[in-house]
Amino acid sequence: MIDKEKIRLRISEEIEKTEKQVMAYRELCEPVAPDCAIGRVSRMDAINNKSVNEASLRKAEEKLSTLKVALGKVDDDDFGNCIRCGNKIPLGRILFRPESMHCVNCAGKL
Repeated sequence: MIDKEKIRLRISEEIEKTEKQVMAYRELCEPVAPDCAIGRVSRMDAINNKSVNEASLRKAEEKLSTLKVALGKVDDDDFGNCIRCGNKIPLGRILFRPESMHCVNCAGKL
């Protein structure tokens, strides 16, 4: 039997951490002003960094969404089962990657 309260706490902690990351990435993704006097090369670096931060923002937002879904499903009878094969996901994996809905074998096939 899995410890649902421990899992719920772990997911909540991860949601809080991920929300902070999302806010930080949003700040980093603000437009680079064309009149910013940082020089042409520095401006290109800033634009490149912005696109990297935008990709990180999308990934963090996706993780946050998945974590919220997982938190809502903790009390479901099939929580902790892989959504692909139906096998039990080990507790260690759930605690390490609480947003994961797949066992290690199925995650490797995605």
